[in-house]
Amino acid sequence: MGKLTTVALRVVLAAALAGSLFVQVRMVPLLSTDLEESGADTGTRILALLIVVLGIVSVQVTLVCVWRLLTMARRSAVFSHGAFRYVDIIFWAVAAASVLVFALAVMLAPGEAAPGVVLLICGASFLIAGVALIVRVLRTLLAQAVALDAEAKHLRTELDEVI
Repeated sequence: MGKLTTVALRVVLAAALAGSLFVQVRMVPLLSTDLEESGADTGTRILALLIVVLGIVSVQVTLVCVWRLLTMARRSAVFSHGAFRYVDIIFWAVAAASVLVFALAVMLAPGEAAPGVVLLICGASFLIAGVALIVRVLRTLLAQAVALDAEAKHLRTELDEVI
């Protein structure tokens, strides 16, 4: 991976992490105030805030894991068993985000939200689940690459012994 690509991705990841922290610290309390002023009951308000905060946490976890994988790629160590931990965490964080978005749709369904909005949110949940499945496929490809890399190292060792 090129140095420019690595730097650009790190800038994007850092900006996304900073933005998510801003939303967590500044915007979530404002959302709580808005929900309270709109007359939402306490249970609905707490559930909405919990969904938002957990969704932000899932994004943050994903960002940190991508950063770690990027570091491993820069050090040419991404084709190792250590990378599986981060890919697995990304998969579960994205899957959790999908469930949280669906929970938001379920929460909005009995209220005054238009059915089309609820359907759009369900569609977003479905797409996020698709991203989780793509990560799962990429994990399988990583496993195959790690196995091939280990086999190549073994064959190089055998060849060095023969020579």
